[in-house]
Amino acid sequence: MGVAQVHNLLSEIAEHGYAILCTIVFLETIGVPIPAALALLVAGGASAQGSLHPALAIGCAIGAMLAGDTLMFLLGRYTGWFFLSLLCRLSLNPEACVLNSAESFYRRGRLTLLVAKFVPGINTMAPPLAGSMNMPLHQFLALDAVGAALYICAYFGVGFLFSDVLSVITGKFEAFGRAVEWALGAAVLIYLLHQARLMWKGRAFRSVPRVDAGAVARDDERMVFDVRSHGYYDAKAMRIQGSVRLEPNALMQQVDTLPKDKRIYVYCTCVREATSARVAHHLRSNGIECAVIAGGLSAWKQASLPMEPVPADEVVLLPRF
Repeated sequence: MGVAQVHNLLSEIAEHGYAILCTIVFLETIGVPIPAALALLVAGGASAQGSLHPALAIGCAIGAMLAGDTLMFLLGRYTGWFFLSLLCRLSLNPEACVLNSAESFYRRGRLTLLVAKFVPGINTMAPPLAGSMNMPLHQFLALDAVGAALYICAYFGVGFLFSDVLSVITGKFEAFGRAVEWALGAAVLIYLLHQARLMWKGRAFRSVPRVDAGAVARDDERMVFDVRSHGYYDAKAMRIQGSVRLEPNALMQQVDTLPKDKRIYVYCTCVREATSARVAHHLRSNGIECAVIAGGLSAWKQASLPMEPVPADEVVLLPRF
């Protein structure tokens, strides 16, 4: 990128810089893979050259980061395991991912929030973990504000102090942009291949019988198992009355304990009963007759069929501050 292009970039930053900076910082804060550090470097250099007001740029960036972190904190507070498991959805075992992250966060204490922004992965997980683990909001905001200020001032300051090499930084931006485009293209391709693989594997799951919730309720010889992937990690969790927990990630250790003289039904809360279908297919492959409750727990609830709280000794709770 030449000198003219650098000046054009600085002109764009001068005109729309605050909005662009806030948007990038906010999006990275809520987990979108956008490099806020690079935007802060450029903003720092632009401020040194007079295109942005330093205090206003830093204030806007900190405000955007606090807004994103507060949103993530509240999502963690009011959705708990559900939202945390979404953040860990790329993990092979979301439950282990959440528990390990929570234990690490709790062990290192509240001061983790001061450096969390500098650690990839933790920067996104820390706010919802703090919310889920019942950290007081005022305490979170105080610690998070300090952490956000440290992170933003560090990168902004480097850009400001080394504004004379801004052309070098922005010169790399074009190459970086091309690399990002290739990386995004590869990620999309991998995602599509993964989805195609899941669809191919899912063909066998479509043959698993699905039974209406009302029909299951009328079956006096039924045995119902709860196979939700994260259903037993909330103190307010409910389940089908009389159902029993069947851990979907440890089926091999539990197959021999299942009754052979009962009609077995499984349910979950997944889209298209994905976990239930996988579990049922596995059980049927091991000679156990099994069917899926169509619509899962929500269908049972909508039919106003009896439910009960998950027993307290079966609930796995996050540590609390």
